Amino acid sequence: MTSERQPMTTQGKLKLEKELHHLLSVERPAIIKAIEEARANGDLSENADYDAAKERQGFCEARINDIQSKIANAEVIDITRLKSDRVVFGAKVVLLDLESDDEVSYQIVGEDESDVLSGRISVFSPLARAMIGKKKGDLIEFKSPKGEKEYEVKQISFE
Repeated sequence: MTSERQPMTTQGKLKLEKELHHLLSVERPAIIKAIEEARANGDLSENADYDAAKERQGFCEARINDIQSKIANAEVIDITRLKSDRVVFGAKVVLLDLESDDEVSYQIVGEDESDVLSGRISVFSPLARAMIGKKKGDLIEFKSPKGEKEYEVKQISFE
């Protein structure tokens, strides 16, 4: 990952900090203990427990480094302080699908916070990029995997 600043909500940063704390205070010590126990079993060249613990240690350390880097490069944005009549990072946007007449709702969040099933999309997604800067009543056109989509912005809120 580059050292470029990445937008992240306050909640997203808290979630990463919680995961980092768990990795450092629970996972890492458990892995160290597993490695020590496996070493006590003798020959490491044919010790599956040792190999598994070392592999787990590699994944754990990589994730710790990844989280530390993301937190260091985070541009944390408190969305409760945002006020805008336009779609910006952190906005919760209600869209009207002009083809199906269904309403959909999305919040624009940081890359690590996105979860499409819960309506949280990455600021770098094609839909979020198409929404940024739009006002209530504006039309949004973008290419989805299913083809061209057209929406109308019905509501913009910050909670």
